[in-house]
Amino acid sequence: MHPLSPDLTKLTNEELHQKHGELQNRMTFAYRIGNGDMVQQLALLIGDYDMEVQRRNQEIMDQIEKKSKNFGNIINISR
Repeated sequence: MHPLSPDLTKLTNEELHQKHGELQNRMTFAYRIGNGDMVQQLALLIGDYDMEVQRRNQEIMDQIEKKSKNFGNIINISR
């Protein structure tokens, strides 16, 4: 986690994905100019955005699991 990362829970899904894309573009630029320090910082920020996306996806899956009666019959191999 990056210490200066904003509160990502307040962003909409669209804002989250848009900012993630912007950070990816900045990382590509940092690679091109050979700025390793910037790449490391951007990688930390991108990791925070990735974790927030995964958290939101897990919430959606949990809601689907609660609503669906047949969902419990599926074998979960990810845990």
